Amino acid sequence: MSLVMSGPAPHTAAVHRPESSPRPAPGSPDVVVIVLDDLGFAQLGCYGSDMETPHMDRLAAGGLRFNRFHVTAMCSPTRASLLTGRNHHAVGMGFLVDLPISYPGYTARLPKSAAPLPRVLRDAGYSTLAVGKWHLTPRWERTASGPFDRWPLGYGFERYYGFLQGDTNHWAPHLVRDNHYTEPPAGPGDGYHLSEDLADSAVRMIQDQHQATPDKPFFLYFPLGAMHAPHHVAPEWTARYRGRFDQGWERWREETFARQTAAGVVPEGTTLSERPPWIPDWRELPDDQRRLFSRMQEVYAGFLSHTDAQIGRVLDYLERIGRLDNTLVLVLSDNGASAEGGQLGTPNEHRFTARSGDTVEANLAAYEDWGGPSTYPHYAWGWAWAGNTPLRLWKRYTWLGGTRAPLIAHWPRRIREQGALRGQFAHAVDLMPTILEACGVERPEQVDGVAQEPFDGRSLLGVLEDPSAPAPRGTQYFEMLGSRSIVHDGWKATTDHVSHGVADEERLLPGSRDFAADRWSLFRFAEDFAEAHDLADEHPDVVRKLAARWDEEAAANQVLPLDDRMQERLGAMIGPAWPIPDRGVYLPGGSPVHDEALPLLFGGFTLTVDAEVPKEGASGVLCALGDLTGGFALYAAEGRLVFACSRAGDLDRVTAPGPLAAGRCSLGVRFDADALTYTLLVDEKEVASCALGGPFPFTFQHGGTGLCVGRDRGLPVDDGYGPPAPWTGTVHQVVIETPHGQAKARRALKEEIEAAIHAD
Repeated sequence: MSLVMSGPAPHTAAVHRPESSPRPAPGSPDVVVIVLDDLGFAQLGCYGSDMETPHMDRLAAGGLRFNRFHVTAMCSPTRASLLTGRNHHAVGMGFLVDLPISYPGYTARLPKSAAPLPRVLRDAGYSTLAVGKWHLTPRWERTASGPFDRWPLGYGFERYYGFLQGDTNHWAPHLVRDNHYTEPPAGPGDGYHLSEDLADSAVRMIQDQHQATPDKPFFLYFPLGAMHAPHHVAPEWTARYRGRFDQGWERWREETFARQTAAGVVPEGTTLSERPPWIPDWRELPDDQRRLFSRMQEVYAGFLSHTDAQIGRVLDYLERIGRLDNTLVLVLSDNGASAEGGQLGTPNEHRFTARSGDTVEANLAAYEDWGGPSTYPHYAWGWAWAGNTPLRLWKRYTWLGGTRAPLIAHWPRRIREQGALRGQFAHAVDLMPTILEACGVERPEQVDGVAQEPFDGRSLLGVLEDPSAPAPRGTQYFEMLGSRSIVHDGWKATTDHVSHGVADEERLLPGSRDFAADRWSLFRFAEDFAEAHDLADEHPDVVRKLAARWDEEAAANQVLPLDDRMQERLGAMIGPAWPIPDRGVYLPGGSPVHDEALPLLFGGFTLTVDAEVPKEGASGVLCALGDLTGGFALYAAEGRLVFACSRAGDLDRVTAPGPLAAGRCSLGVRFDADALTYTLLVDEKEVASCALGGPFPFTFQHGGTGLCVGRDRGLPVDDGYGPPAPWTGTVHQVVIETPHGQAKARRALKEEIEAAIHAD
């Protein structure tokens, strides 16, 4: 049959072609932003440290280092400023996402009028990839149910792999891929480490993107969990530092300062302040304490070198595919070194919010595995003080030790002056404008029909290319937990306010605990690199002028009202859209149930499992939450029912006197918060009990965890089983009831804040 049509040609409709996708200009760079967590000003080799960071040092040698780059003094706020170009209070991130309140500066919700960097770059035709720590999703929105508009994909990333909260266990992390929770590719016994997994994932994402669209530029946001606690690293990385820090933090600080001055990172003439009285004199410490504190820094140094090696793997891949030359790489820290280990350090950072405290004896007992799977460690604050050399104080304070951080910029195609220093004032809010200008992308006037706020930052591209270029601006306010400072007109003024949340600071740090009594110190910003010479008494008029300017900036940026304890804001706390039930029912087969979705346990609970006990004898996990650093498990070993509860490493355990009988039954445990007892239940009958050994935790894991049904994951709660330890019978369901209701279980605000602080 002929397919040729005869007669006049039919009418041909116009061809409608789809709108072409936006395309960046030819030659647009790739962008990689690497954010380190809690890294001090003096802890990279290229900033004066003797800790080995060859890959980041290589970036500095081929690019630039800033020595007056500033951040907000805490994690979520710095990341919000970086990704929006606006001041953190102005975009609702005045504190942490873990404690959102309804005051405009503290909602933990980026406004639609400040579309974040990945969204803007994606709309301009970039691939947008994120791997690592997020910590920009508000509390109550981090469960498997979302909502997901404030997860990474909701803010403009096309791919994501990492963890949503402020920290996680590097041996057994709580991970998310795109918009769902997922398990690590290997377990703690297989040599798994989170930083290596993150580097693997970053390389894989770049490879997939490059092989599919080799000419399309990408933005990779690579915020590692390091160097935040827990300081987890394999022993071979720590071994290279054995004995390196035996001279102590004072001598290490002096030697680092000499290297900084010789390299020009710290200007000649800078005053290195004396050791403050709350930092112990190393020479007066007993030998066992010196040995312990040296070990803490050895582990930290090994953790840093291991982290640097993972960054090196990503850089090596970019070089291998020919992209590094035209990649703008920025490396920074989100705040200064962290002192949340307190005066003694801790083998388990959860002990702060468990109100357990630390002792030298208990810390020494963890010496051999410090940094290993049985620990969740943080070093003593003497090392944080030294890690910020020559600056004052540390994270959470707006003294320079909290707000001045390393910034490395590497872009061979545009940065010609390799290995140079830049001393111009810069801030995290300047990074988004810098990246957009480098990529040839304008700040949009509208996104999704919403008018966009102007940037608070200014592009640093001119400073990258010209050492004599002026700083793009000279005024910046700072506020964190009541600590306040301002840079303006060549001066810096800083208050002596001491915040709440870290017990040793509340006890030992001098300064004001009352806003009305706060004293402003005054420094020449350009000449006094380390805030060493207070000129407030000589220039009271300047102090008044700067304090008034801070008030103006605070009013304009939604900083007020000030409250370091947030007691007045408890009533304004933003709760979950779907209230947490007093009774929850959980079935096997799903993902772990996020702890933020569970009934609140610390006011008392009854946990009941409807289960089949096999004839051949029961073993395995009925349900579990958390691990040996904080959590509980109901399981059977050698046929007997066991409940184990780790209160930040302090273990309570109750075991049934005899084996379980075969057949379907009810198995459970009751925690009585009034009598302070655990009681095992079999078919609702009490079979064994024990006393609570100490305060019951308000939260088991700073980085979040999930309830597993019929099995466990990651690390065990105690040594009576090894995950996954599936239940050898059948679990039909788990029921958790909190009979006293949420009113009894509501947390005290002090514990809320401390949990949030240590999770950042």
